[in-house]
Amino acid sequence: MVDVSAAEVPVFCPNPAMPLWSSHPRVFLHFDPNGETRCPYCGTGYRLVSGPAAGNDH
Repeated sequence: MVDVSAAEVPVFCPNPAMPLWSSHPRVFLHFDPNGETRCPYCGTGYRLVSGPAAGNDH
């Protein structure tokens, strides 16, 4: 799971820290109410370290 801060939103995958060999088309990710998401290409999980995404009051 890759932790990201609200300052890093919008989040996309592959992220800049990933090696070139694991590249796939860039996709922007949307967080669920729990502040988590997964890349549909590689399955990498991302989590907002500050909690759920702003605007979600679930």
